Amino acid sequence: MSKSPIVTLLSSIRLTAHLPPHSWYIVSSVTLSVLNRPEEIPHVFQYALEKDGGSTQKQLDIARRMREALVKSAAIAGLPKSINALYALKRATPHALLDKPLGYSPTGRSVELYDVPSSKIMERGQAFFDQIYGKVSKRVMGQMDQSGTEDLGITARLMYGYILSNTNVLSPVESSFVLLAGLIPQDVNPQLKGHLKGAINNGATVEEVRAVRNVIVCLCEASGMTRSDENASGGWGWRGEIANL
Repeated sequence: MSKSPIVTLLSSIRLTAHLPPHSWYIVSSVTLSVLNRPEEIPHVFQYALEKDGGSTQKQLDIARRMREALVKSAAIAGLPKSINALYALKRATPHALLDKPLGYSPTGRSVELYDVPSSKIMERGQAFFDQIYGKVSKRVMGQMDQSGTEDLGITARLMYGYILSNTNVLSPVESSFVLLAGLIPQDVNPQLKGHLKGAINNGATVEEVRAVRNVIVCLCEASGMTRSDENASGGWGWRGEIANL
């Protein structure tokens, strides 16, 4: 049986110049989830354990970081794909590397949900949103509030508060990489432009953001995405140039 084209790419992806250490498997797993290729995620996990998981603790860190990336990607690409991706990852994960139900989670979200005042979480989410969007953050949130329903702005605040601004497992810049991996496969340039700059605002260098972008595009192309005419009536691909820095 021939190898998946994704599997053959992992070695080169991991060694991509300027790609921050230990970000390759986060970016790869989220991209594949958004592309609706959850069956490929165990390959990413096994390769990460082989190359970066030298001890049990390092293996646990990899498992938790991949899980958290897939959880955060639900905010940008939808819960169903995160569910399928996390189930695929669980099937490939040794029992010792799973966090028990209703037990300890390194994110602490259950504590935040039940024991921390919601106002405090919302303030953290707003600060994270402001950090990403910088001087245009009020305008961006205002546009969502005036989109025809204020519920769009409320949804964004909830996502940023309880999901995206929790940085107990993934750093702010790694969280930005998750957002990029969620946006590029969806061909949503207006949002991608803001989050390319947002990754810089969260601490990444221009070279790192470009490296992350290139890895995502490479995975998309390996999965069949192509550049299509902006007036095309069908097909699957990008309808214009993919935003870049």
